[in-house]
Amino acid sequence: MDKLNVSDYDYFLPEEQIAQDPLADRSSSKLLVLDKNTGETSHHVFKEIIDYLNPGDCLCINNTKVIPARLYGKKDTGANVEFVLLKQLDGDIWESIVRPGNKLKPGSKVIFGDGLLKAEILDVLEDGTRKVKFEYDGIFNEILDQIGLMPLPPYIHESLKENDRYQTVYAKYEGSAAAPTAGLHFTPELLKKIEEKGIKIANVTLHVGIGTFRPVKEENIEEHKMHTEHFYIKQEDVDKINETKKNGKKVIAVGTTSCRVLETVADENTGLVKQIESDTGIYIYPGYKFKCVDGLITNFHLPKSTLLMLVSALADREFILEAYNKAVEEKYRFFSFGDAMFIK
Repeated sequence: MDKLNVSDYDYFLPEEQIAQDPLADRSSSKLLVLDKNTGETSHHVFKEIIDYLNPGDCLCINNTKVIPARLYGKKDTGANVEFVLLKQLDGDIWESIVRPGNKLKPGSKVIFGDGLLKAEILDVLEDGTRKVKFEYDGIFNEILDQIGLMPLPPYIHESLKENDRYQTVYAKYEGSAAAPTAGLHFTPELLKKIEEKGIKIANVTLHVGIGTFRPVKEENIEEHKMHTEHFYIKQEDVDKINETKKNGKKVIAVGTTSCRVLETVADENTGLVKQIESDTGIYIYPGYKFKCVDGLITNFHLPKSTLLMLVSALADREFILEAYNKAVEEKYRFFSFGDAMFIK
């Protein structure tokens, strides 16, 4: 019987094990390997992931790029305000989290970066976020690079010394409000060695929303309303993935974002994927039958989160929680800048 109570996805984590900074060397993180069929675990260094990948397998990475989406500005009254951009709705119109919300009603105007960027609140959306129209001269992303900050997760209290440490080395297409953090462990050298071993690397693009950090508040997890995120997958990458499936080799998703794309586009019966651009609100929790993904490289996730439920669908929930407890004992570092797990 699948456990569908949110309290069944909780575990104890000492606060000092929430990683506040990235390691100097990306691929020196710890790696916990979990066998999803037996529950057996073993402890490694991340760069040893190559030993678990075989020629003909396909590694699927998410090449989205985080935008410096946190903006500090002033209302026309002089009051300080903060925006976090969530999603481009249409041209210069964005969905944004705003603080303080009670001061930013439709019609309110805000100035950022001494007038480099101006915004007007158009509407209040159903979950309290705002529909915002921006005005500027030049290129929006270049202005963001000048005045925006990285939107680090709420549990990271240190400021980031280098913005590119909250990007994967293969980040390419701008649009995310959070990094696909399983990919942070890869270096160009490690990726090169993986390709030289005969492992295909396929790209998907899913722009990660801040909803990824939203805890499940409903007691019955089936009642949780999943956030949606925009994604696309190109034909050349579809071909790599499908060739792997047809040859009976393994498709390994790097991160829950890549996993969600593959499972959204995979055929129910064959597990083959198709070329598509769309939004996905796929919600994977125990009871779900995986169609395409054979293995998953992922970080350690927050208690009671949809991501913990996703990994508990791929491996048994009890195997996952047992592995998490071992990781706590072994002083692994948790969450976005933390260590990694490979579910094989």
